[in-house]
Amino acid sequence: MPTPLDDKLVVAISSRALFDLEEENRVFEGGDAEGYMRLQLERLDVPAQPGIAYSMVKKLLRFNQDGVERVEVVILSRNDPVSGMRIFSSGAAQALRLERGVFTQGRAPFGYLRPLNADIFLSANEGDVREALAAGFPAAHVMVGARPAGNGYPDELRIAFDGDAVLFSDEAERVFQQKGLDAFQRHEKRKADEPLPAGPFKPFLVALHRLQQSAGTGMRIRTALVTARGAPAHRRAIQTLMQWNIRVDEAMFLGGLPKGEFLREFEPDFFFDDQSGHIRQAAGFVPAGHVAAGVTNASKTAETRRRPPRSKDA
Repeated sequence: MPTPLDDKLVVAISSRALFDLEEENRVFEGGDAEGYMRLQLERLDVPAQPGIAYSMVKKLLRFNQDGVERVEVVILSRNDPVSGMRIFSSGAAQALRLERGVFTQGRAPFGYLRPLNADIFLSANEGDVREALAAGFPAAHVMVGARPAGNGYPDELRIAFDGDAVLFSDEAERVFQQKGLDAFQRHEKRKADEPLPAGPFKPFLVALHRLQQSAGTGMRIRTALVTARGAPAHRRAIQTLMQWNIRVDEAMFLGGLPKGEFLREFEPDFFFDDQSGHIRQAAGFVPAGHVAAGVTNASKTAETRRRPPRSKDA
């Protein structure tokens, strides 16, 4: 009998986010679609190497190791079905349990997130990520050139989140963008006891919290809030998490300092941020994904919707 997805944490992920397929993708971007498919078929028995989101996915799947299916990973890709065979064989070679996949041969795949009941979508295609966010799904554009995760915490899944426009809405960010830092600080001090509205990644944080409470596998989850906020704006962020009855293990209120070196010390399996500048800087230290949400990404979202995808896979 098929296993339902309703009671699981469902990760939808593209081929290039999970595996390193950059050499193959360069063939496609060079205009040789047939050559790309031929290369994938020739390498059917050559496992692809781990990609940037591999560490997070591998650790999430370890929450199933006591026989209870708590996490499902589904490949959701613009790849063609022939290339999809290599993705499944690469998963088997890496001992990743991958049973479900949707391969759309160039068509935008994000519409399948709803029937999959996905809790998060990770993709190397910026346009698909923006469409998924617009449809209400937590999604991140995986930086395929980022530094891979370390192996210092094999039994602990570590995930770091930015605050505004990621865990929280962009309400406060809009004040900052329109009126500057002083107005932002006054706004947040005045509303310190008023919870921020939820951002796109609150549901994923809730799902992780639920997973941590239900698991009996020896795996742990450690989360961090890594934000450019400083005092006194820190208080509203903490008050919001308390109101949600969600605990993060670490909180870094950096007051505008670069996040990269702090993230290097935390050693996350993945970091999510809405600011492209923060992501580019962080990607030099840790696996990172751009959450193209909120006011700072509004104009780029419209531009991306008009632009065709450059890569074979998402």
